[in-house]
Amino acid sequence: MNVLFINIKELIQVREKNIDFVSGKEMNTLPTIKDAFLLVENGLISDFGDMKDCPKSTYKTIDATGKMILPSWCDSHTHIVYAGNRENEFVDRIKGLSYKEIAEKGGGILNSAKKLQVTSENELYNQSKKRLEEIIQLGTGAVEIKSGYGLTKDSELKMLRVIKKLKEKYPIEIKATFLGAHAVPNQYRNNKSAYLQMLIDDILPVIKEENLADFIDIFCETGYFTIKDTEKILEAGKEYNLKGKIHVNQFTAINGVQVGIKHNALSVDHLEEMRTEDIEALKNTKTMPVALPSCSYFLSIPYTPARKMIDAGLPLALATDYNPGSTPSGNMNFVVSTACIKMKMTPEEAINAATINGAYAMNLKNKTGSITKGKLANLILTKEISSYNFIPYSFGNPIIETVFLKGEEIKYI
Repeated sequence: MNVLFINIKELIQVREKNIDFVSGKEMNTLPTIKDAFLLVENGLISDFGDMKDCPKSTYKTIDATGKMILPSWCDSHTHIVYAGNRENEFVDRIKGLSYKEIAEKGGGILNSAKKLQVTSENELYNQSKKRLEEIIQLGTGAVEIKSGYGLTKDSELKMLRVIKKLKEKYPIEIKATFLGAHAVPNQYRNNKSAYLQMLIDDILPVIKEENLADFIDIFCETGYFTIKDTEKILEAGKEYNLKGKIHVNQFTAINGVQVGIKHNALSVDHLEEMRTEDIEALKNTKTMPVALPSCSYFLSIPYTPARKMIDAGLPLALATDYNPGSTPSGNMNFVVSTACIKMKMTPEEAINAATINGAYAMNLKNKTGSITKGKLANLILTKEISSYNFIPYSFGNPIIETVFLKGEEIKYI
């Protein structure tokens, strides 16, 4: 698709040269061009600059007077391929049960796994595509999707095949993550090591053969998987060219961050419980910390200490954690707002975290996340707004007018 956007009130996240991510004080700098043009050719960003330098073109022209353009959100942590929902557990939490108590009475991840195991691949795809279309309309242009609600060989592979099908059918950038080590199923309750070995011996070879995943992940947490388990899974992933990611420090800090760094994990995600030594360990590494504020909001647990981490010089990415149990929402606009309101991130920091740093956390740094020549024209065109501060300020209100993926206007509703 070829299109010329003119009279853009402000073009946001402009990077003349591609960079990996932004950290520390740099996160508070958001480069923009006011009164700008943006040229898209063959689905890629071709040119941009001041309106006074706007080229003449026979392409379709969109007048963005009073409106802003920014790169689509990059959501680097989701579980949107799942069956049914867990609204009953939502009511249980209102009545006072904790996440742990719900899990102990048969709820939680095992509940979702039970539903998914009896859901056909076709039905799972149909449920999941609706969620994918929903997040695209909410401005997400790149998304990572995990398995982990199957917990059997057949069901984990079913999830990954659905993710692959979504990737083939939709224009959004999708990365797939194998999260077989999300919880220990009941049949392996007394033999966790055998379950981990099954994941390695029975599932990883099929993933490689069918090209079903980009990353490997594990829930490194008290009551789930240990440091030793995490090392075993990350090492196995390397053998199959799957880069590591880790769910870590959600409820307790058990040195999972340090293990992720040791194994060159692309990201460490959750981080609601961060000690000084965890923050120090992340300094000067290539591992991206990822915060999931919607999860903290929904579960009423602490928020990732973004202010402390950024002030210590770290980068930070933001993602939704869209899943049926702890975050039944894929709205990155809400995530950006919540990061500002509850985590005291500035709008500049939050937008950087949800675009360029999120792209890095999916290994998409060369394809999306900024307004850079040669990157995909995955764009958000806002309604008429006063400044980009209005994006997080006006939480819950729709500020997006149009979404573009590879330069094409997207409309599913």
